Amino acid sequence: MRRGAKSLLAAIAMGLLLSTGALAFADESGAHWSYSGATGPEHWGTLEKDYSSCALGKTESPIDIPDDVATKADLPAIHFDYKSSTLRIIDNGHTIQINYAPGSFIEVGGQRYQLVQFHFHRPSEEEINGKRYDMVAHLVHRNSNGQTAVVAVLLTHGAANPLIKTLWEHLPQEKNHEVAVDAVNIDAAALLPRDKGYYTFAGSLTTPPCTEGVTWFVLRTPTPMSAEQLARFAAVYPMNARPVQALNHRQIKASQ
Repeated sequence: MRRGAKSLLAAIAMGLLLSTGALAFADESGAHWSYSGATGPEHWGTLEKDYSSCALGKTESPIDIPDDVATKADLPAIHFDYKSSTLRIIDNGHTIQINYAPGSFIEVGGQRYQLVQFHFHRPSEEEINGKRYDMVAHLVHRNSNGQTAVVAVLLTHGAANPLIKTLWEHLPQEKNHEVAVDAVNIDAAALLPRDKGYYTFAGSLTTPPCTEGVTWFVLRTPTPMSAEQLARFAAVYPMNARPVQALNHRQIKASQ
């Protein structure tokens, strides 16, 4: 097969993955990577050619967000329009991920992004004034042009979260196999705090291939989850957070 034909087929396949939300942040088709040792974050950029952004990128995520660097701005509110979805859950070898049915979206600044999946990291990948939270949920959205926007919901020790309770009751018993639970509907809105003030900045995927061009919205107010719920995730993934990356003079804006 000619190189041009191969490229066309690859592009079509990628488009299908993006449109269905099946493409996880984790690049399962590439080189093996992990969060420690010889395949840990400091080595991601050398594991495969396509991972070069992990080492060479200038707007990599996650970052530390210092209040004295974030610029207060009259930012538009994030309008969340999340609907219920049949539970589709997968342990992809790096995190627990929930693939979401089409029809849920956010709108911000005149842009609409559809929710395609959300997943978890322990501890939070983002830092606020040098502090990491117990966990974070990353809600991954894409617009009609294929651009990615991620809403990060910080998670902290407190009351039990009903949505997380449901998710943990259906944790897959094997990795890399999506489980569809037709009898269970979930609503991602249950992860959101009441106060939806946010920080925003240009960033990247936080796992290989560390692709840049991602718009980040980090909600300032954390959502509680119980100690038991935190421990249940930790039993599967004790640590799956990339270290914070250089800010490189990026502008961070904070809603008022």
